[in-house]
Amino acid sequence: MPDQAPLHGGPDALGVPRHDFSTNANACGPCPQALDALARADRSRYPDPAYTELRARLAARHRVDAARIVMAASASEFIHRITVYAARAGLRHAVVPAHGYGDYARAADAWGLMLGNTPPATGLPALHWACEPASPLGTPDPALALWARRAGPAGSLRVLDCAYAPLRLDGLTTVPPDDAWELWSPNKALGLTGVRAAYAIAPAAAVASGAVAAVRALAPSWPLGADGVALLTAWTQGDTQAWLAQSLATLRDWKAAQLRLCADLGWAVLPGSLANFFTARPPVDDLGAALHALRARGIKLRDCASFGLAGHVRLGVLAPAAQRALALDWRQSTS
Repeated sequence: MPDQAPLHGGPDALGVPRHDFSTNANACGPCPQALDALARADRSRYPDPAYTELRARLAARHRVDAARIVMAASASEFIHRITVYAARAGLRHAVVPAHGYGDYARAADAWGLMLGNTPPATGLPALHWACEPASPLGTPDPALALWARRAGPAGSLRVLDCAYAPLRLDGLTTVPPDDAWELWSPNKALGLTGVRAAYAIAPAAAVASGAVAAVRALAPSWPLGADGVALLTAWTQGDTQAWLAQSLATLRDWKAAQLRLCADLGWAVLPGSLANFFTARPPVDDLGAALHALRARGIKLRDCASFGLAGHVRLGVLAPAAQRALALDWRQSTS
């Protein structure tokens, strides 16, 4: 089988785009409080391998016991690690969103789990993923309504990816059921996607059952370096959260303007996005060629074909100057 690299937004072989709509990072960032923490990080020594202080800070922020906090090198690393745990625990099925982050399916496929978008009809336990707001649509994940109605079969493993929860622009909070894991990766919300750091909050029952210890045991030593520790420590602080709240107000205004721009360009926007990104269908026959022409002009959009949405693009919300550049270059490249 040919080696195919996963598709992601952001910099590519052409370098850093002048205006990058292809990622979902907070365009108001980088967060100054997090930048300051990174500047002060002590890279001359190892972090505490147990991350005792950091886990206590994260636990206090989420009002849970520190024993429930599991550190991760990144969200992607944890996705693969929890999939390994699921396979070793005997699960043979993985349920993933119909349109969602490719690492859920990629990890399941690597460990031989059978993939589906709905729970197995046989009632067998499964590793079940949800993400809200979901990428690329930014909409509520229907899996959460299912989880709220009934518990999964014995042995099931439910994981809510909270990557975009801090960037939810309606101000509401998704509350998962008590049996679900939560996966948090605040680098997008802080506008610092180059710093890889994440953590999971395990269900309380997973501590007593030994599941938390088993998942920790699958991690390498020191999954977080000094930069990751600094980022997540900043995430727990009140001034960082105040900055984030202010940025959401700005993003709401920018999003409204960007939606109007898409309407002016004749792009059909898929409705329902709760986040700082949305999906649209430009009126072109050859989307790949149009995106290639834009990229040559320094503007990058995320082709949604890998999400199962051919002909669509995902657009992170950017500042008005970037929006004006998109409008000008799109009209010039498609005229």
